Amino acid sequence: MSEGPVDATTTDAWKALTELRAGFEPDLRSWFADDPGRASRFTFEAADLHVDLSKDLITDDLLASLLALAEQVGLEARRDAMLAGEHINVTEDRAVLHTALRLPADASLEVDGTDVVPAVHETLAKMYAFADRVRSGEWKGVTGERIHTVVNIGIGGSDLGPVMAYEALEPFRHPEIECRFISNIDPTDAGQKLKGLDPATTLFVVSSKTFSTLETLTNARLARTWLLDALAENGHSEVDSADAVKKHFVAVSTALDKVADFGIDPENAFGFWDWVGGRYSVDSAIGTSLAIAIGPEGFAEFLGGFHAIDEHFAKTPLAQNVPALMGLLNVWYVNFLDAQTHAVLPYSQLLHRFPAYLQQLTMESNGKSVRWDGTAVTTDTGEVFWGEPGTNGQHAFYQLIHQGTRVIPADFIAFANPAYPLADASDGQSVDVHELFLANFFAQTQALAFGKTAEQVRAEGTAENIVNARVFSGNRPTTSIMAPSLTPGVLGQLIALYEHITFTQGVVWGIDSFDQWGVELGKQLAVQISPAVSGDADTAKQQDTSTQSLIAYYREKRK
Repeated sequence: MSEGPVDATTTDAWKALTELRAGFEPDLRSWFADDPGRASRFTFEAADLHVDLSKDLITDDLLASLLALAEQVGLEARRDAMLAGEHINVTEDRAVLHTALRLPADASLEVDGTDVVPAVHETLAKMYAFADRVRSGEWKGVTGERIHTVVNIGIGGSDLGPVMAYEALEPFRHPEIECRFISNIDPTDAGQKLKGLDPATTLFVVSSKTFSTLETLTNARLARTWLLDALAENGHSEVDSADAVKKHFVAVSTALDKVADFGIDPENAFGFWDWVGGRYSVDSAIGTSLAIAIGPEGFAEFLGGFHAIDEHFAKTPLAQNVPALMGLLNVWYVNFLDAQTHAVLPYSQLLHRFPAYLQQLTMESNGKSVRWDGTAVTTDTGEVFWGEPGTNGQHAFYQLIHQGTRVIPADFIAFANPAYPLADASDGQSVDVHELFLANFFAQTQALAFGKTAEQVRAEGTAENIVNARVFSGNRPTTSIMAPSLTPGVLGQLIALYEHITFTQGVVWGIDSFDQWGVELGKQLAVQISPAVSGDADTAKQQDTSTQSLIAYYREKRK
């Protein structure tokens, strides 16, 4: 797959889509009224996910052209190359094999002449054994007490995935072990997360592949200092410092020499591979804190959910292939309907960190202006992902989605069974609160699709001067995703769904969705500027005048 990408804009399918756009006037009211089979025809199953695309701005002709586009840009060939371990991450000359992390133990996949599956399961077995030791109380701290708090130290993919999944799977956590997550180099983050902890019962998981990430290593050193100082303050000044670090720190890293230099026993380091990108790594050893929280069986179910969608993406014809269809629809919205953002609206409080997780997955992957052969892109790429849980968002930003001037495709996610089935006693009746909650889920997509006409508003007796203010145009695109319950397996399915949606878009746009050079420049400059912030006048003089002025203000005001 070393050849350059197909320029999607030169394909017959792109020309057909351009022609469809020229005369495109969406009318979901009429489409549903004239086509009783629309909902069933545009609803698909992928593992446990029930996905309704019927309220998207899609027609049969449009779908046919999108599928033709997928064929003409070589989506299936590119997918197969990724799954086979070819080096499709060309700027780093790497395979892209997060899918290998969830292959069953009896599978086989050679990468550069080596079957990677045994190594994956060897690491999983080591991680599971460690998780069991912590969960059972066999692993003890330096004072002989069992662990009650696990603090994950990482940033980006080493934080967003574990914390999102930990929050989402709260009902499945070990009842006596709490996880906390430190990521930001802002000292407030470490200060708040360490507050109130007992050093004797706290375990740190330092997650950094190279063990050199600035934020992670800074926070790890802060945690090490806190551990030793707090042990002494609590009457344990006799403990050996080196022994304390070995019993209260483990690492997720492949840089065993740096791990040892920090004071962590390399036997307590869990590795992964260069074909695993950070934002695709929650199902690797990066998920060690999650494995401790939900247990090896729960983590195995989590991996099984990923694998189920991997199989669906790999084997289902594109016309029924949910990640491919959703990715192609996103291309339609971005490149033909000028959508610049995409809302993800989980009707599940447990998924409150899911939109933030997807921000890294989608925007770090597809925020590119250069194709994988180094040439400039020929289309807009990427979109801003954002969102909050329903119904909170209804009272905040839904106004813009309903009546604003921008096209904002929105994915609504909900579950038939709640984690906490509670009832509200109202007027002598018991009301299922989850049903009230889901009524909002159903109502919002209905309102966005079909709106409310001026005639309907007038029929309610509304004064003419405010009729227009109460009109809803409708034809606002939504996708509804439902599942029976939010389990570890279903969460894995949701993550994999969006991984492959992101991949599909990247293939159409011809970009390398697996590098992230855009995050590097600011990090490099921060290291260069740091002496100026600390008072180095010569370094300060080398900065632009705006930066000089800002640093001067900081130094004047810093107490």
